[in-house]
Amino acid sequence: MSKVKINKLVKKFGSTTAVDNLDLEVEDKEFVVLLGPSGCGKTTTLRCIAGLEAPDSGEIYIGDTLVNDLPPKDRDIAMVFQSYALYPHMTVYDNMAFPLKIRKMEKSEIDKKVKQVAELLQISELLSRKPKQLSGGQAQRVALGRSIVREPKVWLMDEPLSNLDAKLRLYMRAELKRLQKELSITTVYVTHDQAEAMTMGDRIAIMNKGLLQQYASPDVVFNKPRNVFVAGFVGSPPTNMVEGIIREQNGKSYFEGDSLKFRLPDAAAKAAKAKGVSEVVFGVRPRDMYISTTKPATETFLPTELYIGEPLGDEMVLDLKMDSKLFKAIVKQEVGEKFKIGDKLFLTFDETRMHLFDRKTEELVY
Repeated sequence: MSKVKINKLVKKFGSTTAVDNLDLEVEDKEFVVLLGPSGCGKTTTLRCIAGLEAPDSGEIYIGDTLVNDLPPKDRDIAMVFQSYALYPHMTVYDNMAFPLKIRKMEKSEIDKKVKQVAELLQISELLSRKPKQLSGGQAQRVALGRSIVREPKVWLMDEPLSNLDAKLRLYMRAELKRLQKELSITTVYVTHDQAEAMTMGDRIAIMNKGLLQQYASPDVVFNKPRNVFVAGFVGSPPTNMVEGIIREQNGKSYFEGDSLKFRLPDAAAKAAKAKGVSEVVFGVRPRDMYISTTKPATETFLPTELYIGEPLGDEMVLDLKMDSKLFKAIVKQEVGEKFKIGDKLFLTFDETRMHLFDRKTEELVY
């Protein structure tokens, strides 16, 4: 078993708390992504697991072993840094073979493993070169290769694809994920790239200011964000949000914010009432919004004006003005091209996919 378990982890740098009372459990053979903005504590968490930073308090287990006092070399982990950390005096082949030589593996087995991984990473022709002869992307692939050949209990990866070009990054996402499943290695992967997190992770741990915001599958994180931060951070473009209050009128519930007023779906109103919440943040994703030029028959719509259109090939992002707020909606290119700046439009949305958050706690209500 190569489970990773973190209990009440705290790590401070002076007066700054980088990781704040973190509880996290990575199951055996699971691929978990730590996602968040710069400075959120994700890399510090990874370095604590690796033994490169000492926690101020809390416990870290790899398998059933408490590793707080174990040096990195005794944790049976392999880490790929954002920087390459290659030995400059060694060839690519020797860099990749080094961890296997330390383990006193047979020379023929070392040769086989190094060449297999080099072929996977498309660096077979680089094996005789020194690190100074490599491009940034090539050096990062060598660093990945050195990690992969070890077949450790746990992989720790800190933005390992950040220096690859876009085409190779897409290829390596799939290859890393496939290889991780094939070798059944428990993996903790740090990134700020949402696409990497959503496509690679079995579960995603979203962090902000040292605190864990949500820990769930990509589907749950996207469709059921736990709070305002997650809703605003995950997704591109992010969730449209506006503050307001819920008012009762003639037996119906209405959302009122700025000059916006629309009837809330019954299920949303019921959920807010059950939790005693009247001050809310309304949220809906750009892909769940629909545009019309005529006023809908329903009371659940938002009047708006086209501010600008942003073409994206077969789709278009429409920036829609509502007083001081801009909402974004994603439509097919041929639909977006029918509208021009200044057009008066009406927004409706998928009522099953909207969200309400408590404005005071910022936690999900509906």
